[in-house]
Amino acid sequence: MTTASLSVPGCFLPDADLLAAFPAVRSEILIGYARVSTRGQSLDRQIDALTAAGCRKIFADKKSGKNAQRPELKACHAFLSPGDTLVVPELARYGRSLADLITMVGDLRRRDIGFTSLHEKLDTTTPGGRLVFHVFAALAEFIRELIVAGTHEGLAAARARGRTGGRPTVVNAELLKAARDLLPDPGRSVTSIASCLG
Repeated sequence: MTTASLSVPGCFLPDADLLAAFPAVRSEILIGYARVSTRGQSLDRQIDALTAAGCRKIFADKKSGKNAQRPELKACHAFLSPGDTLVVPELARYGRSLADLITMVGDLRRRDIGFTSLHEKLDTTTPGGRLVFHVFAALAEFIRELIVAGTHEGLAAARARGRTGGRPTVVNAELLKAARDLLPDPGRSVTSIASCLG
């Protein structure tokens, strides 16, 4: 029996395999990941929640997520094996944006690794959890398309009013002609012509 491919034209949805069922054999090994969001915030509450959920190993980044470097997250991803499930206390601890979250969970799915968020009670190893993530991906694409459409409409309206985007032009036609007239002079470089004309 073949499975029909799920695709939505123009969507950046991760592969349809995000919705595919997991194999019947799972390792049942839960690996936790925690991250502080502000300086001075404690990881204790997150680590306690991950421990209570049954995580065998917990990785924790102790610096704010604004910093792109999250060495413990990289180590966590390297540690995970097919059949494992990554557990986070809440979605905000894992991804910085919805698009970032969808991309990372899609990458886990392609590696046959489950994902669970305790606070949101989201588990991608279940059909319902996969459906929720599919809806998230569709909403993220919808929002992106609304932003792009709004930007295009705004630029078109500005052009209709005679406004153009970008910085004002520095070189007018008269200045350009003067520069071209000076260019054939072998004693002048492009830099000296630019300095001369301001």
